[in-house]
Amino acid sequence: MSPDTHAPTAARRAAMVRRLETDSGLTDPRLREAFLSVRREVLLPHAYVRVSGPGADPIDWRLLDGSHPDDREEWLELIHSDESILLQRDGEPLDALPRGPVTGGHMTSMSTYTPATVETLQAMRLEPGQRYLELGPGPGVSLALAAAVTGPGLAAGVERDGRMAAFAQHNLDRLGLDAAVIQGDALEGHPAGGMFDRIHSGIGVPRVPQAWVEQLAPGGRLLTTLATRTPSWPGQLLVTRTETGRIEAVLTGRPRGYRPMLGYRWLNAVGHRARIKEDPGTPRPTRLVPPADDAYGFWIAAAYLMPNVVRDFQAETMTLVAPEDDSWAVAGPGDGTVRVHGPRDVWAELEDVQARWEGAGRPDQYVVDLSDLAGPHVVTAGAGPHALTWAPPPLTAVPRQAP
Repeated sequence: MSPDTHAPTAARRAAMVRRLETDSGLTDPRLREAFLSVRREVLLPHAYVRVSGPGADPIDWRLLDGSHPDDREEWLELIHSDESILLQRDGEPLDALPRGPVTGGHMTSMSTYTPATVETLQAMRLEPGQRYLELGPGPGVSLALAAAVTGPGLAAGVERDGRMAAFAQHNLDRLGLDAAVIQGDALEGHPAGGMFDRIHSGIGVPRVPQAWVEQLAPGGRLLTTLATRTPSWPGQLLVTRTETGRIEAVLTGRPRGYRPMLGYRWLNAVGHRARIKEDPGTPRPTRLVPPADDAYGFWIAAAYLMPNVVRDFQAETMTLVAPEDDSWAVAGPGDGTVRVHGPRDVWAELEDVQARWEGAGRPDQYVVDLSDLAGPHVVTAGAGPHALTWAPPPLTAVPRQAP
């Protein structure tokens, strides 16, 4: 598809692409062409802007209507930025949203942070003629870009929210991309769609569903976020099927990931901040200097090997909280001590994880054994007595929210 140089927003798309090339590593020429050609204003005709500060409840929002002259410039700037675009509160209808201030509700659909879209779609290695499946496409931005690369009739999405599915389909039709969005449970994939060369999940899951792997064609690639109970330490799972049918999977720690599936509940440290400030805990010496924040291979291991712990990134020094156990650990600062509180010694667990991670060779990636799709999915790095290993929780252990 050639870029529409006559469209009023072509200059904005071109500026966006230049920024993505410079700042976000956009190098794939086909994907670059797709970013230039896909009119984001069609897919994202409105946007919520948060007005309230952090911690406000209920939250105050302002809805920008792209068709209103007083909103148009701000809206165009926003939808061509790197930001995630907020589109729907609490599964609301999308055909007659009131412009202006609104209060309350929580966002149930949004577009993906644009640099993450670049990274993901380039990792998929899209080519013309491939069959592409998007699980949880939301407004369909990634689906539209993929369809522009793969070609007409080859890209499909499965969206749980019927209103969002209809909204995305209507806008994709306006773009003439011949991509289909069906309403369904993304955890079941697209059974009627056959096999797919590329499968991408826009929702985080605690474990890759069996149906997704079964629908991956020989030579195919499947990419998803493996969600842990802490938003601090997500993982990215890449599953490939060789031409001979063998399944291979690699888990990599990442700085960010997709929001988890409906019914999955992240932990957070906010409710403990006041208590931690009042009583940081009992000091004790420690020799542990935690790996840097970008040692993602360590932190994804910590997410599994010291479960139900969340980091408070707003704290002055490293603070780890186990909310359900009323326990926390507050480091330093820099004086060889840590303060611990509660029945669970979170810092001792961190010391143990670091020792095991060091013993396994400080891995950045982990091999995931998917040979038994219905059984445990074993994650491993290293070999022998120093191997670092764990198993993600069963998918059935996650409560599902009714559509």
